[in-house]
Amino acid sequence: MKDKIALITGSSSGIGLGIAHIFAGAGCHIALHGLLPPAEGEALCEEFRDSYGVRAVFSDADLRDADAIAALVRRTGEALGDIDVLVNNAGIQHTAPAQAFPAAKWNDIIAVNLSSAFHCIHHTLPAMQARGWGRIINIASVHGLVASVNKAAYVAAKHGIVGLTKVVALENVEQGITCNAICPGWVDTPLIGQQIQAYARTRELDYEQARLALITDKQPLPEMTQPASIGQLALFLCSAAAQTMTGAAIPIDGAWTAQ
Repeated sequence: MKDKIALITGSSSGIGLGIAHIFAGAGCHIALHGLLPPAEGEALCEEFRDSYGVRAVFSDADLRDADAIAALVRRTGEALGDIDVLVNNAGIQHTAPAQAFPAAKWNDIIAVNLSSAFHCIHHTLPAMQARGWGRIINIASVHGLVASVNKAAYVAAKHGIVGLTKVVALENVEQGITCNAICPGWVDTPLIGQQIQAYARTRELDYEQARLALITDKQPLPEMTQPASIGQLALFLCSAAAQTMTGAAIPIDGAWTAQ
């Protein structure tokens, strides 16, 4: 993977940042993306340059905007070179029953969690096809395979990601390009930490009791996946050993979907 170019959306924190560290450690030049102010984004790039000796750039592109996504791909190419690995990771969430779900929240979630992946793929594929090699990794979710209440938009988007993955895989089987989806369950990120704290407050539990109760309500294995583990799985999907893996939706979910 040395000197490959990887664009990872939603990579300023959480799963995306974990993936970025793994790929940079393998020698990839990294296009980071997220909601940080430009100065903080540049500081994150400097951290990657210093730690891994790779080139890094940052964008705060609004993934609800198709034109902004086209510009993100174009500027990545201008700064680093054509994209070899695309990781569609960015996502947002809102919970409410379907009858009370705000239309604006629905539109934003579908745009960021699903449509942005399509637009990134749309603009990245031509260069991959011209070179005869590329890896597209969509970070779906366990909710791309099963549903939970109050998550209509998120579940719809993640099921859509799994379907999009299969189509892109089928269309590129003779192009040297694979497309796969990773479907995590509970992942140890700051966002989940906030959920655990809220769960603890409402049920008068300590943090560890709340963590265990929240996780095992859905997932038999009482441990959260680490972002670096998802990064290692994504890196494996780029390896020669995984060259015949394409169109797959791969759970990494503590047996959530095994039930």
